[in-house]
Amino acid sequence: MNGLRVYTNPQSQETQGGYGVFYCRREDGPYYRWYYEEKLSQWRVARVHSSDFSPGALCTTNWKVVPASLRRSMVDHYQE
Repeated sequence: MNGLRVYTNPQSQETQGGYGVFYCRREDGPYYRWYYEEKLSQWRVARVHSSDFSPGALCTTNWKVVPASLRRSMVDHYQE
């Protein structure tokens, strides 16, 4: 995915549904927060505003550590 950056917040060590919480942003676009919804067995996404969290606390994450199911969800999200 060209221009897509994936992040985690190592300061908070967020987890949900047994997976870590991820953030992403494409180029200068909005930030999105991804978390796993255990009851639905799927990744959920919500747009977040920089006033709701600290973008400076995020660290870039290697695409290879992102779960495969989340990678598919992110690709689908940005193709729409």
